[in-house]
Amino acid sequence: MAANSAVPVPASHLDVARDAEPATRAANAAMAARLPFGDKADFEAAQRGLIAPVPGGAVRTAGGTVLWNLGEYAFIDGELAPATVNPSLWRIARLNLANGLFKVTERVYQLRGFDIANMTVIEGASGLILIDPLTTAEVAKAALDHYGAHRPKKPVVAVIYTHSHIDHYGGVRGVVDEADVKAGKVEVIAPAGFMEAVSGENVLAGPPMMRRAQFQFGSLLPRGPRGQVDAGLGKGVARGTPGLIAPTRSIEKPIEEHLIDGVRIVFQLAPETEAPAEMHMFYPEFGVLNMAENACPLLHNFIPLRGSVARDPRIWSKYIGDAIALYAPHTEVLIGQHHWPTWGRAKVIEYLEAQRDLYKHIHDQTLRWMNKGWRPAEIAERIDLPPGLAERWSVRGYYGTVSHNVKAVYQRYLSWYDGNPCNLHPLPPAPAARKFVEYMGGAAAVIERARADFAKGEYRWVAQVLKEVVYAEPGNLDARALCADALEQMGYQAESATWRNAFLYGAQELRHGVFQMSARAGAGADTLAGLSTDNFFDLMAIRLDPAKAAGEAMVINWNFTDRDERLVLTLKNCTLTHRLGETAPAAASVSLKRATLDEIMLRRTTIADALAAGAVKIDGDLSRLSALLAMLEPSAGMMFDVLTPGEGR
Repeated sequence: MAANSAVPVPASHLDVARDAEPATRAANAAMAARLPFGDKADFEAAQRGLIAPVPGGAVRTAGGTVLWNLGEYAFIDGELAPATVNPSLWRIARLNLANGLFKVTERVYQLRGFDIANMTVIEGASGLILIDPLTTAEVAKAALDHYGAHRPKKPVVAVIYTHSHIDHYGGVRGVVDEADVKAGKVEVIAPAGFMEAVSGENVLAGPPMMRRAQFQFGSLLPRGPRGQVDAGLGKGVARGTPGLIAPTRSIEKPIEEHLIDGVRIVFQLAPETEAPAEMHMFYPEFGVLNMAENACPLLHNFIPLRGSVARDPRIWSKYIGDAIALYAPHTEVLIGQHHWPTWGRAKVIEYLEAQRDLYKHIHDQTLRWMNKGWRPAEIAERIDLPPGLAERWSVRGYYGTVSHNVKAVYQRYLSWYDGNPCNLHPLPPAPAARKFVEYMGGAAAVIERARADFAKGEYRWVAQVLKEVVYAEPGNLDARALCADALEQMGYQAESATWRNAFLYGAQELRHGVFQMSARAGAGADTLAGLSTDNFFDLMAIRLDPAKAAGEAMVINWNFTDRDERLVLTLKNCTLTHRLGETAPAAASVSLKRATLDEIMLRRTTIADALAAGAVKIDGDLSRLSALLAMLEPSAGMMFDVLTPGEGR
């Protein structure tokens, strides 16, 4: 990959990361003095039940390509945090190095540290029940092979997806063959709305989410005390080939109990919590409660930095409360699909009550101040965790933060608009920045004052004001360098892994430019195949270029022979709309399999080739269909500008 050449950065400005400034050292020392670092219980829990670590600490392809490498974190080798890492974040970074095959209790095992998520293995009567097969096929296979090296080898009889995020389903093709699923040999179970959630969040807004995820996870940062040390939920996201096999069974009722290969599993739906489609599970005969990703030993996100629909912490708290009432009195071990378990009924209840109160407190206090007329940034500065929660390790903001979660609550109820009409229709960032800098006496004057504030440790303000200079003058290397320095110090102080990664990756892009990577499709073949036809045409609609559609109007009927589905697609007013189950007088009527349309959209074939092969039949004007397809933009590249305005803005 190569740096973006739009704004050349001379070698003199390609500085290595700076050391911690005095203000950063003082802030991190204050954090070290404030929290109970003498409590080692989590370190004991993280290692309990270890059978064997990840072989060599890495996963490689047959050709030797490294897909996962815990050796990159060898620098995390002691209790004392370097000055460039928040000591609380250093602690979770050490804990997240626990890895390998772990025994939770009889017949319940977990594979941790192969990826950001865990794969849980339940030994059934005749085979294995796998819960959340990680992100990619290669890494999931390596994890299952590691299990098989230390436990009796049995076939996989069921896969359960706890929720609709890719690190919990993307590796499924590494652990089961889709032919076995279709033959009924393997069941795939997921919560209601799973496929809709996968397509809605990950497909329609896929490219910008992937770009923003680079900042959240720090995937392109060097590993080290001045770079990426953790991702909060784990070390990072495994590389490899993600895929998807659609569920064969959907959990539809709020509470459902099923016997899966002789194992009783009680499913509790928890929609609109950490994911749009999510569920908890209780395994009565083992006394194990699995809270999926709704009760990790940290503060989670109400909106992750990568972006999502705002989550509902009120209902999130309620579902945790329901789990306490329904299952905690019978639970001996609490597990999740990240991190390590909690053993002992009393500790499980205490842990879950803190999680329940954590989400409800942030929700309620944000609403309290909203009702006093306070604005998002003001509330975010006002609210912190209360006594009883603030000193608990299990609710610290390693992934989410109180600050940005407050803003998510505000957005959920009152939108992005803070109510001040001055903020209702402001100038876009670039022209506004040019006016700000002009009013402040020009870029040189701003930079001079910012240097003085940097020396005082006022990094937040320095980044805030220099952002305007960078947007006004993207080629101003002094502004870029000083803004990068400020972001870097903010990263060194951040307790949240995601904040640290975002600040440090922002600094890296200001110094080195945007890295250009190979283009990726907006949706992979598995994901595209899993889309409902309704969602597929929504995806088509967002790729329509109005300039190419200007003055055009047409109606096309679609008949999908493999799904017995009909649809009428209308182009009018530079907009595509569709109605399922209908036909209409049309310029053309198209008959084909949905898989053929998927291939056309993935650019693996063309409409002409599909027609020649007999895979598509058209009654009417072929030119209208060809014209329509020509109006659709290809999947956009995701490496767009973030720290600078970009071209044409």
